Amino acid sequence: MANLGLVVRFTLREGAGEAFDALVRETVAGIRAHEPGTLVYVCHEVEGAPNQRIFFELYADRDALEEHQRQPHTRHFLTENTKYVEKAEKDHVQPYAGKYPTGAEA
Repeated sequence: MANLGLVVRFTLREGAGEAFDALVRETVAGIRAHEPGTLVYVCHEVEGAPNQRIFFELYADRDALEEHQRQPHTRHFLTENTKYVEKAEKDHVQPYAGKYPTGAEA
């Protein structure tokens, strides 16, 4: 099965950036420790838009994405982020060409 990706844009509530970013760092620690099927999980600040964050996530396959969603650290993030997020937009993407980390080529 091919890799599966997500692109998520979060619009944060005014003044929530630091708390949201701390929550993201906690979540990423859990991902690094427990999710070998999560190949890429990166949160970006948006230049010129201090209340915007964009996540790019790449999973080995749908099973890896589902495993990510079952993890306690992910469930905690999904519950807690509502305190900081005004709006979230999510797109599932299917990579078909590009340069990826070893073992994640499309």
